[in-house]
Amino acid sequence: MQTSSESSPQSQMIQLDVTSEEVSSRSANSALNLWTSQCDGEVMLRMEESGMAKLPPITVHQLFLEAVRKYGDYVALASKQGDQWIKLTYKQYYADCRKAAKGFLKLGLERYRGVGILGFNSPEWFIADVGAILAGGLACGIYTTNSADACHYVADNCEANILVVENHKQLQKILQVMDNLPHLKAIIQYKDELKEKRPNLYTWAEFIQLGKDIPDSQLDEIIASQKPNQCCTLIYTSGTTGQPKGVMLSQDNITWTALVAGKNVRLREATDLQETVVSYLPLSHVAAQMIDIWLPIRFGGATYFAQPDALKGSLVNTLREVRPTAFMGVPRVWEKMQERMKAVGAKSSTLRRKVAAWAKDVGLYTNLKRMNGMSSEPVTFRVANKLVFKKVRKALGLDQCAKCYTGAAPITKDTLEFFLSLNIPVYELYGMSESSGPHTVSVSDAFRLMSCGKVLSGCKTKIFQPDRDGNGEILFWGRHVFMGYLNMEDKTKEVLDEEGWLHSGDLGKHDEREFLFITGRIKELIITAGGENIPPVPIEDALKESVPIISNAMLIGDKRKFLSMLITLKCNINGETGEPEDDLTPESIEFCQKLGSKAMKVSDIVGGKDKTIYAVIQEGINMINEKATSNAQKIQKWIILERDFSIFGGELGPTMKLKRPIVLKMYKDQIDSFYMDAVTPTTLENMLPPK
Repeated sequence: MQTSSESSPQSQMIQLDVTSEEVSSRSANSALNLWTSQCDGEVMLRMEESGMAKLPPITVHQLFLEAVRKYGDYVALASKQGDQWIKLTYKQYYADCRKAAKGFLKLGLERYRGVGILGFNSPEWFIADVGAILAGGLACGIYTTNSADACHYVADNCEANILVVENHKQLQKILQVMDNLPHLKAIIQYKDELKEKRPNLYTWAEFIQLGKDIPDSQLDEIIASQKPNQCCTLIYTSGTTGQPKGVMLSQDNITWTALVAGKNVRLREATDLQETVVSYLPLSHVAAQMIDIWLPIRFGGATYFAQPDALKGSLVNTLREVRPTAFMGVPRVWEKMQERMKAVGAKSSTLRRKVAAWAKDVGLYTNLKRMNGMSSEPVTFRVANKLVFKKVRKALGLDQCAKCYTGAAPITKDTLEFFLSLNIPVYELYGMSESSGPHTVSVSDAFRLMSCGKVLSGCKTKIFQPDRDGNGEILFWGRHVFMGYLNMEDKTKEVLDEEGWLHSGDLGKHDEREFLFITGRIKELIITAGGENIPPVPIEDALKESVPIISNAMLIGDKRKFLSMLITLKCNINGETGEPEDDLTPESIEFCQKLGSKAMKVSDIVGGKDKTIYAVIQEGINMINEKATSNAQKIQKWIILERDFSIFGGELGPTMKLKRPIVLKMYKDQIDSFYMDAVTPTTLENMLPPK
């Protein structure tokens, strides 16, 4: 990537008219609230009189300037072109972000308007993101798996002036909906040649030169007008129902959280020893932005970009080459590693398998003892480390990695123990988009299996209305708590109470040492093993609407590799007991007859007996899958149960509301059978007989 010289960071320092003292005094102004739903709103920062929460607030630009001052000649970004790693130093990175900011201004980016970024992780993604913030816009990632309609919703909601897309495939989504985006002024494609020329469509090379006539003073004036308590980034998240919500993050949310989270997980400054990370998780997700963009800027880390097919198998090759010092994997990534290692191990000789089994026993025993405070290391552990553990780490590309993390979705104890037995402790993080990413973290000398660790310095956790076991809703407090949902005042008030505590919707409890354990979810939101948030109700309702014979549909997928579904059919209900009967309702029988089916009872259909009805249900599922905004939202397997859900059966509550946790327990065997094998074709063969 070509760079040209910009005005020096030192000259930019003069433009910083807003001092931390001024911001503090403004923030203390009683006219400001802790939240806002307006893109141009300002909030009162949750400052404290001591500790990390007392630190002076700074803007993203101030954070970046400090990085250039400290780490200017260190590698900031590295991307692979062919066999070559193309590297940018912090000075070059900063210069390119200023060029991008000027380009956005030239294209007419207005204050607090969105810059949507739709593509796989790359230097251009980062530069567009930071450039948008410097230019006074709102940086907004869009999931690459989004449909054209889903892209339209986000771009329209943030009133995007500019959309930055990776390639022709992503461009096509925007071209389909651009006529309904009244605020859109330009589109930039940052990879591949343009297949067609259009007005206001630019290549990255064209874009980066667009603003060369914009004077430094114009950009600097905009930068100087920015305050830490103003919005700069939008993270779009889904609720249990309805459209995604735009989580507004302030400049202080980002800069303060990056500092505090980094200190908590003991990241080192580049001047001491440079941290290295591999960027591969979707950057529209808050965790990826914090880990790949903001933490490295704060500590002078180097971010290396994985290939677009990272999650299809190439990630481990990048890890071996880069050898990161810190690595964040969603549970599905760790599970895939575990599966691959088990498959390789199964092909080893008997002797190798015996040595590995012995080493893993020693590793698990020693690491569990360490977790509970034992500092000594048995001789057997040192032998196992030399024979097995070091080789495993090297094979995974984690031989330099002192910080292995998981988050964004729950992980199983089996996977944690598997890696712990190989002397690879995987530490859990917990947080949400609304907390700028992390809220609790685990570290080497303070972690517990299945715990999300302890609260970040300067933040607080409250267990709301705890039961006898100490379980209650987890509430957050701190400078990492978001500003509010864009243009959604009611939704904002639902999660931020009158005192300003953020209600997570998760259930949890503390142990005697203040380790946080998640014990359940109040919200119905499904979080797959890959970390994608999926609201089940719209999908379930769409299927019931598409196939009228369906009475209840319950989507499964929390902590799972893919989505599956439990389906019941409309049948007569015993008037006295409320118990579902085997006879289909008259409407269901009529539905069957129109299709040429002779079914009169549920038992005539279940277990694949009636191919016609199964084909119709599969057709309905296929239609839903075609409209899915990502592959993770597609239903892969399903089953028709022998009887409908009911109050009598315990699946429904008094108001006929589905009791999901109860259903999960009642039909555990059927659900587990969905995930017994890895082959999940979307055909008639994917339905399973009842047990």
